Amino acid sequence: MTVYLVGAGPGDPGLITVRGAELLGRADVVVYDRLVARSLLDLAPPTAERISVGKAPGRVEMEQRDINDLLVERGRAHDSTVVRLKGGDPFVFGRGGEEAEALAAAGVAFEVVPGITSAIAAPAYAGVPVTHRGASTHFTVVTGHEDPAKGAADVDWASLARAGGTLVILMGAGRISEIADRLVAGGLAPDTPTTAVRHGTRPDQRTVRATLATIATAGEVEAPAAIVVGAVAALELTWFESRPLFGKQVVVTRAREQASALRARLELLGAAVLEVPAIAIEPIDVTVPDLGAYSWLVLTSANGVAALFDRGLGTSRRDARALAGVRVAAIGPGTAAALADRGIRADLVPERFVAEALLDAFPSPSAAGARVLLARAEQARDVLPEGLEEKGYAVDVLGAYRTVPATPDADLVERVRNGDVDAVTFTSSSTVTNFCDLLGAVPDPQPLVVSIGPVTSKTAFERGLRVDVEAEEHTIDGLVDALTGALTR
Repeated sequence: MTVYLVGAGPGDPGLITVRGAELLGRADVVVYDRLVARSLLDLAPPTAERISVGKAPGRVEMEQRDINDLLVERGRAHDSTVVRLKGGDPFVFGRGGEEAEALAAAGVAFEVVPGITSAIAAPAYAGVPVTHRGASTHFTVVTGHEDPAKGAADVDWASLARAGGTLVILMGAGRISEIADRLVAGGLAPDTPTTAVRHGTRPDQRTVRATLATIATAGEVEAPAAIVVGAVAALELTWFESRPLFGKQVVVTRAREQASALRARLELLGAAVLEVPAIAIEPIDVTVPDLGAYSWLVLTSANGVAALFDRGLGTSRRDARALAGVRVAAIGPGTAAALADRGIRADLVPERFVAEALLDAFPSPSAAGARVLLARAEQARDVLPEGLEEKGYAVDVLGAYRTVPATPDADLVERVRNGDVDAVTFTSSSTVTNFCDLLGAVPDPQPLVVSIGPVTSKTAFERGLRVDVEAEEHTIDGLVDALTGALTR
């Protein structure tokens, strides 16, 4: 089998290559570094073995020799796809060459999948181009941390000082004072612009702008950092750190199966998203009755749409033509969009995306005995069935799925419990209930609480939470707009 040496990029999971993502999607074993984004590990199948071999300053989980042996061992296993997921690019100060040598010596096939190196990406995310017409025609990348086992240093700082262009130093945060002194001694002016980018491309990115003479005392220059020296370091083409939610820690309590759209919107605005799913969606074997017996089909969520059309109608070998003559109502544009994805246009979507608004907009029965099939969660409020019956309909409730408590990461739960986040978002009453049960008490201090609508807010109030802001439009977009407004006032 083949061992794939895959570059994960410098931190932003969106910078993984298409080839890298495809290999992760079919990996049996993932051997990963400390700085790899955890969301990239989620791309691997749930059954994949995940092995951390991370290194941190002063701490090593596994020596490089042992990592090489591990890759050879797993690579020799039959019918196994092994992904060695490395931060940045495997061949740019990533010891990918050493691992490839070990695999080649053992006769194990390997493939290198390049990644975006932090030497280019971190400056770019800080608004510093490593080359710029009129300022720098070339750039040099150098390590600030050489292998102490060599016994001698290869980096000639005096020569680098005379080389001109842009100098990018990786792994040099711990020696920045010494490095700056050597570059000045080699001929660079003390006022040469210098920028250090810590955690480049990540939501906790921090940029320190100074000069060679002041960089060591200008701020906290800590690992991992990319340090840029040269005229281009004076440029401040800031874009990443100027996004409205940059640096904000936002908790998403939606089920993991549903969180991607909300997470993507928040990350686009710069937030660091912490997934603390309070619920999980559990499918139910759905037996769909004869739809021809109903005047209306009412769906309250995208989950109900999936349950009915992907499992219910699908397993009974029926399709959308089973809805001939049946009108369809949906609460909210998300539900309507899920229907549209399956070729069905909702006949009724209320202006406000709550059960009460649907009842207000729902027409009276066209004939005595008209029936409604309501597909929803197994446990839900009785507002809809009772309201439809009051209008004169006969209502059958189809439990299409159930929500059950989830078990999120304990460390993240503790952070929320201690109030060590900026905001918590709730998209349903069940997320509130299970989240509060999970925490056991209101966080102290309580972060900003953002609710998707009045029903969710009511549950939050009942559980002792202070609801700071409620979405005007009861959708994910409305929730994001409310959160952004509250955090940027």
